[in-house]
Amino acid sequence: MATPQTSSTVNVPASEHGRGFPPFDSSTFASQLLWFAITFIALYLLMSRLGLPRVQGILDARRRRIDEDVAQAQSFKEQSDAALAAHEQALSEARGSAQTLAAERREKAAATAEARRKEVEARLNAHVAEAEKSIAQRRAAAMANVRGIAGEAASAIIERLIGKAPNAQQLDEAVTTVLKR
Repeated sequence: MATPQTSSTVNVPASEHGRGFPPFDSSTFASQLLWFAITFIALYLLMSRLGLPRVQGILDARRRRIDEDVAQAQSFKEQSDAALAAHEQALSEARGSAQTLAAERREKAAATAEARRKEVEARLNAHVAEAEKSIAQRRAAAMANVRGIAGEAASAIIERLIGKAPNAQQLDEAVTTVLKR
């Protein structure tokens, strides 16, 4: 039995081994350059006619799309700014209107309160006038009664002190003089 030999070297015939790496072989330089030029020109034409226009079209479409999106965003921003300005103006007008309405309501309430106060004051003044009139009448009645009571009391006192009734006319004059003070 033969054992397989494991080796890291590959059996290469001796004739090929001495020639070196094929691209560096100087005898094949002309054909390599020709095929390089043909391949380069073919790839260049293929890329310049097919690949690059497609890439350029994609780039142009992307640029147009970005420009459109930016323009649309700018348009939305302008609309938003206009709507915000309109909203703030409406809010300002509403505040002004609310302040005007509140001022009108305050004035109306103040006028109503003033009218009611005057009405109550007029009623109170009428009651006070009636009360003063009533007091004046009662006072006059009381004073008339006081004159009579004072005259009777003075007459009774004088009669007790001196034992005889005083002159009515003199007594009336004396009471009138004392009550006037």
